[in-house]
Amino acid sequence: MDFQELLVHVDQALSKDDVKALLFLCTDIVVRDLSSLGSAKELFALLQDQDLLSAERPFLLTELLTIIHRTRLVRQLGLSGSTTSISPYRMLLYELSEGITEEDLKKIKFLLREKLPRKKLEKTVSTTLEVFLEMEHKDLLNETKLNLLEEIMKPVCPMLQNKIKHFTEQNETNRGPVTQETGTGRSQSTSDLSVSNQVHFLIIVSISLSCMLDFNIDIVTTHIIGTYSSYQHWCNVVGKYPMVGVKRGFCLIVNNYDFSNSIKQLNNREGTDIDQRCLEKVFKWLGFEVETEKNCARDKMLSVVQKLRTMDHSQMDCFVCCILSHGQDRGVFGVDGQEVQLKELTEPFSALQCPSLREKPKLFFIQACQGTYEQQAVCIQSDGPVCSDAQVPKNSIPADADILMSMATVPHYVSYRDKKQGSWFIQLLCQNLVQMVPRLVK
Repeated sequence: MDFQELLVHVDQALSKDDVKALLFLCTDIVVRDLSSLGSAKELFALLQDQDLLSAERPFLLTELLTIIHRTRLVRQLGLSGSTTSISPYRMLLYELSEGITEEDLKKIKFLLREKLPRKKLEKTVSTTLEVFLEMEHKDLLNETKLNLLEEIMKPVCPMLQNKIKHFTEQNETNRGPVTQETGTGRSQSTSDLSVSNQVHFLIIVSISLSCMLDFNIDIVTTHIIGTYSSYQHWCNVVGKYPMVGVKRGFCLIVNNYDFSNSIKQLNNREGTDIDQRCLEKVFKWLGFEVETEKNCARDKMLSVVQKLRTMDHSQMDCFVCCILSHGQDRGVFGVDGQEVQLKELTEPFSALQCPSLREKPKLFFIQACQGTYEQQAVCIQSDGPVCSDAQVPKNSIPADADILMSMATVPHYVSYRDKKQGSWFIQLLCQNLVQMVPRLVK
């Protein structure tokens, strides 16, 4: 069945309440007000326009139908699932609405009479989801502001109040990531800076990848136009890597979790398996042949690298290596606590040691600390686009050319990993690749 026909079939199978539920669930992921949409077809068209839904990536549709309990429809259409786009907060509100009766809704509206416009409550707001949306519009409800909702639920439905309380407790627990080496939390200012820096960094990495992988990019975010312009100019000067091989390439993932036998005092890396699964799904989707190695000591890491170095990459376009481990400046640790220097990971794939990868991009993504310092929040202002007066050599290739080293943090500083949701760096990397690659490919 053609994908557009499939979407029409889904549209016809859904009730009005189902459509309202889908619109509510997509509130956070679509850049526009959804209140004017009246059908699933309109929503699907909008999701396609914003590169959130396609025949190649039907995952959001699968997720939405599963959340609203239309699993039979998912099975009938043979839809597959992969990424998670709907936030736990949005799913919580939907689950709460499922447990609220018409009588309960009347009580909720009565309790909100002093908080929300009465005219809207009486004439416009007819469902629990619409009440939640109105509360959000009035800034009475969000992911970290659930106290009013909890108070209202207490006399209406205590069981649902407990569900909110459990979500709040879980959210507060999950909000405290651990550093890769010390296991300590971070202050709010450090958090804000780290997330901001990593988002900005990933934008640059995505732009770099767009150049390397022969992609076009259309970035509309105004505050990074200068950065984009500089990189676009850099792409035009340096050129692009062709992606025309029989296969995309190998992707090695080294996931070190268990440090119980380490010679250094290193904690087990809770949450790293989430990163591993995300990387596997994304790079398989991108056409890579993925090989995952878990809990590798130093010697094992080096032997895996050497094995891949000796393989024939002549039919491949690219090579990717992802390391998830503890680390320090210019190195990462095996589960035995022995250090592997970053150059020991990159040098085997140089043009001299791995000729079949000559003039092909080698991408290294390192999720590990590079020290023990925590970054402090500092307000900065860019004084212009990046520029360089270096000439691009046309007739020679340095042995270490074509390597992109992408780090979770800067030298001497820690990186952060959430025990329940994975590391900020890897999750944002996967998210950007999934969201940006379809619109980047020619």
